[in-house]
Amino acid sequence: MESVLTGDDFLDGATTHLLTAGGKRLRPTLSLATATSGSRSATREDLLGAVAVELVHLASLYHDDVIDEATVRRNVESVNARFGNLVAIVAGDFLLARSAEIAAGLGTEIAQLLAATLGELCHGQITELHSAFQLSRSREDYVDAITGKTASLMATSCRIGALTGDLPRSEVEAVTAFGRGFGMVFQIRDDILDVIGSQAALGKPAGQDLAEGVYTLPVLIALDDPGVGPELRPLLGQPLEAAERDVAREMVANSGAIAESVDVARQYAADATAALAGLSMVPAAGLSSLARSLVEDLPTALDTRA
Repeated sequence: MESVLTGDDFLDGATTHLLTAGGKRLRPTLSLATATSGSRSATREDLLGAVAVELVHLASLYHDDVIDEATVRRNVESVNARFGNLVAIVAGDFLLARSAEIAAGLGTEIAQLLAATLGELCHGQITELHSAFQLSRSREDYVDAITGKTASLMATSCRIGALTGDLPRSEVEAVTAFGRGFGMVFQIRDDILDVIGSQAALGKPAGQDLAEGVYTLPVLIALDDPGVGPELRPLLGQPLEAAERDVAREMVANSGAIAESVDVARQYAADATAALAGLSMVPAAGLSSLARSLVEDLPTALDTRA
């Protein structure tokens, strides 16, 4: 928290709004797990590396919510809804600046890595924005987008931890590959839950991507389904009101698209697990289990559609 405090009550309120709202803290957890190898206490450098990646993630949420005109995040009012778009954008920029300052203190390699990751995040977001409402969006375009906007920061979280932890280069590369695969699983899971989940579980409105023309893997698969696609296609290609959104969600949820998307996520989880094979670091088994668990709990979610 102290990493973003300035003494200006208004700015501090904006920059800590989502920090105090909670969240999974998944990226800093990945960073710390790889840094310590599960066998020692975290150093100051390890902690700062974890803070740097979390601040980048928070900044991306601030900016995403402006783009999406979101009103809820982590089951609280979004920053843009509470403070306005201009404050949300500048507060997000401030978080990025603090992250860059912290990374610079950790050395050239980490500073360059984080800067490159920011570029990948932006590229992934632009790719997604460019394909908004496009019924012709390909699965390859979807994969490119989520590789940049999600998997890149997961990979960087693991890599920064490995660097502050001074792991051998072979292990640095292995945990980076794990993070990338884990990020792909995480995003595909999130996209599945956007179709079948509830606002309470997601911390944001369900079906938001569908309504805003972001056609994710389950939707793209459903559009290609001869049993569902011809009926779903005329609904899409334009912004959806709540009733239309819910009809579209139900179509996708009741098709074979969810099961096929789970299979794709399961393959990425297997790739992530394979990247850690043979590593002696203590948390390797736990990280592999975490990747698999993201997929294994999805069948339960299928029975809890909102």
